[in-house]
Amino acid sequence: MSKPAYVPPKVWTHQAPSGGQFASINRPVAGPTHDKPLPVGKQPLQLYSLATPNGVKVTILLEELLALGHAGAEYDAWLIRIGEGDQFGSGFVGVNPNSKIPALLDRSVEPPVRVFESGSILLYLAEKFGALLPKDPAARTESLNWLFWQMGAAPYLGGGFGHFYVYAPEKFEYAIDRFSMEAKRQLDVLDRRLAESAYLGGEAYSIADIAVWPWYGQLVRGNLYGAAEFLAVHEYPHVQRWAEAIAQRPAVQRGTRVNRTWGDEASQVRERHSAADLD
Repeated sequence: MSKPAYVPPKVWTHQAPSGGQFASINRPVAGPTHDKPLPVGKQPLQLYSLATPNGVKVTILLEELLALGHAGAEYDAWLIRIGEGDQFGSGFVGVNPNSKIPALLDRSVEPPVRVFESGSILLYLAEKFGALLPKDPAARTESLNWLFWQMGAAPYLGGGFGHFYVYAPEKFEYAIDRFSMEAKRQLDVLDRRLAESAYLGGEAYSIADIAVWPWYGQLVRGNLYGAAEFLAVHEYPHVQRWAEAIAQRPAVQRGTRVNRTWGDEASQVRERHSAADLD
């Protein structure tokens, strides 16, 4: 017997976990659930994160800045286990009231500056160090176009396609079809852009590429949701070319290892407190 059609109530209330991998940490309110101060190391920048696509954006940028010789970009990377609710500790909520990773505390200035939301962190660091963001107004704007494109587009890939294709407790054809269509449309947007230029902002690698690569680059490389075949990523050769070029960068390879808790041990650096941790 088929399930009866769902009829939304007049007023929604949170009755019980909806199921799925992240049901235990989802709740309809903000704020801390427990008191827990954040650790603080000796480096100028304190990063609290996990190596999700949003998290590795920041570690990749920091490693790129260090590779360019910016000693002030040294950072302590502290692991936030989102599956265990670390993001709801009072210290983390103080840095990011939205309880999402990554979160950054810049202690090189007084008073320290908190920076949350991955796009904001990338822009803050690029401006702080004057790197990986073009100074020419037109080129800068084009890079920022793609940075903010990623901020608006990736929720459809992650919270939409990824959730219903991988994490939802049941497979819903309508939802998977809806978000598969959008994921492929977004890949086509990128492919058309990358047919015109080496990188998203133009001929120079920038924070736009660093923001987009962990999502869409890893998707076409078969490292996200196990969906490369399902989404026929071979249809986007320019995205594939760009994704592989970025994957070869040593700073990218280092950045993807930080705050990683899965995969083989060689791919993990659970917390980073000096460059030696990545040797």
